[in-house]
Amino acid sequence: MSGQRGERAVVLLSGGLDSTTCAAWALAHGFAPEALSVDYGQRHRLELDRARAVAARLGIPHRVVGLDLRAIGGSALTDAAIEVPRDRDLRRPEAAVPVTYVPARNTVLLALALGLAEVVGARVLVIGANAIDYSGYPDCRPAFLAAFAELAALATRAGVEEGARFRVEAPLLSLSKAEIVRLGVQLGAPLELTLSCYDPVGELACGRCDACQLRLKGFSEAGLKDPVAYVG
Repeated sequence: MSGQRGERAVVLLSGGLDSTTCAAWALAHGFAPEALSVDYGQRHRLELDRARAVAARLGIPHRVVGLDLRAIGGSALTDAAIEVPRDRDLRRPEAAVPVTYVPARNTVLLALALGLAEVVGARVLVIGANAIDYSGYPDCRPAFLAAFAELAALATRAGVEEGARFRVEAPLLSLSKAEIVRLGVQLGAPLELTLSCYDPVGELACGRCDACQLRLKGFSEAGLKDPVAYVG
């Protein structure tokens, strides 16, 4: 969906492939985006540096909010005692949600984006959720995003006093990872600045975690070379 030219939007920008493509999508569709990143204690905090670089390259305002979810734990991304899975066969879907799921992360991130949206007068939240090539996270499903949009109208001053309706735009929701890669390239998104890895080694992506495998699979199926560096 296109925005009215200059319509404000808040884009959740992690610094990864999907969120960077979403930021480029928002610009291409006429929105005036403001990027929001969250330092939630993730073990791959290097992604925040990549988010800053992406926002600077795209020329959009960028804010970083600190919120330490390590106090809650329960995820390989926030608890150093839980090992990040490597070399899983992602062609075999599992019934259980993987340990890289961060409890309530997208709920918390969208809530922060909603707060910023109220402050800057935006009514659109953009998130890189994907329900096709994803790791089985429950908060990447269409039903969750639709429910959050309904909540936004009930939980905000703008919704109560002005009858404002908020939209949650998830332009990648039904795309394969290969289609996301092609879209990012088509939009001129700076994919070479991104990091998708859950457990980078220095400045390099590990190439073995679920996120790296999905990304590499996407570039391969798109017939393109991933521009970022991997271990080995």
